[in-house]
Amino acid sequence: MALVLLSAAAWPGEAWAQSCSFDFTDINFGTVNPPLGTAFDSTGTFTATCTGTRNRVVRVCPNIGSGTGNNNAAASERYMLNGATQMKYNFYQDAARATVWGSFVWPYAPTAPTIDITIGTSGSGSASATVYARVFPGQPALPPGTYQSNFSGNHTLVSFQYRNTVAQSCDTINTTNGVAAPFLASAVVSPSCSISATTLDFGQVSSTGAAIDSSNTISVTCTSGTPYTIALNGGLSNATNPAQRRMTASGSTDYVQYGIYRDAARSQPWGSATGTTASGTGTGSAQTFTGYGRTTAQATPSPRDYADTVVATVTY
Repeated sequence: MALVLLSAAAWPGEAWAQSCSFDFTDINFGTVNPPLGTAFDSTGTFTATCTGTRNRVVRVCPNIGSGTGNNNAAASERYMLNGATQMKYNFYQDAARATVWGSFVWPYAPTAPTIDITIGTSGSGSASATVYARVFPGQPALPPGTYQSNFSGNHTLVSFQYRNTVAQSCDTINTTNGVAAPFLASAVVSPSCSISATTLDFGQVSSTGAAIDSSNTISVTCTSGTPYTIALNGGLSNATNPAQRRMTASGSTDYVQYGIYRDAARSQPWGSATGTTASGTGTGSAQTFTGYGRTTAQATPSPRDYADTVVATVTY
């Protein structure tokens, strides 16, 4: 009886079909506040690992589509959603956020980068690329909440093929060997407010025997839909009555008594106790309040510079 032993071996020159796996990390912007006029940036990472014939080059086309939030007609903006509310953002191929990371299989102009992986002597190779992301500034109407866009299926269809020529394009590869690499883009808008105020200046006067009026401006910017109140403290004298604050002069016990009011008639004192504060609801843009100041009729103090410091606090 003759026994024939057969064996099989893969030699370096033998052609193996390429096989690849891909991963996009989630892109989380964290807490953002687009009404502030500042861009919020984040990054993610695309990773590709391929096996196949030694020394062959696999051309990888990492397409990113619209996501569940969709995009505008030029794909210059993608959107994350909180209900029906859209947050504008986008993905880019470069740190300068100038070249949009798009897709070779969607109907818009921006395409994806082309990544070449050389299969090494071990029969595998890998490469990675940074996905640069930016939430656009100047979106004042965004209410607080979580904004998301999911990328799966054709929205992350990564195509690949052995490169036949250096000039071979991902347009030609199209959906060949397409593999989905799902990920999530997300951001959170938290309720927030900022406040600023101008000086309440009664000017230079020769007598305080009659009331003197002046006004200033208090500006508040809060995220859309955020209710808030504005309180003014009692000044350096810690006045409990907001109509009886005191401006004092250095080196003197003299003072000028005054009040700040919420109305032009000076009938509604503006303080920090319940019923004496101002209130509003944020729009994402600056909202302006007027502080109406009035000195009480009083004996004229010695000629000096009189001043007080009042702290305005916004609570939301």
